[in-house]
Amino acid sequence: MDIQKLADHESLDLHEAINFKTLCLAKSKLMQGLVFDDDLRALMKKDVEQSIQA
Repeated sequence: MDIQKLADHESLDLHEAINFKTLCLAKSKLMQGLVFDDDLRALMKKDVEQSIQA
């Protein structure tokens, strides 16, 4: 069986994407407490839930 390995630049791209998504998740979770609009809060909550699933 062949074992496939990511190239260095692919590993770096994946690392950057994961870091960005984690940062967005943390920001959305923290900003929910500062939002007064119920619709926006619901969207942010949905984004957090979907990000955790992903």
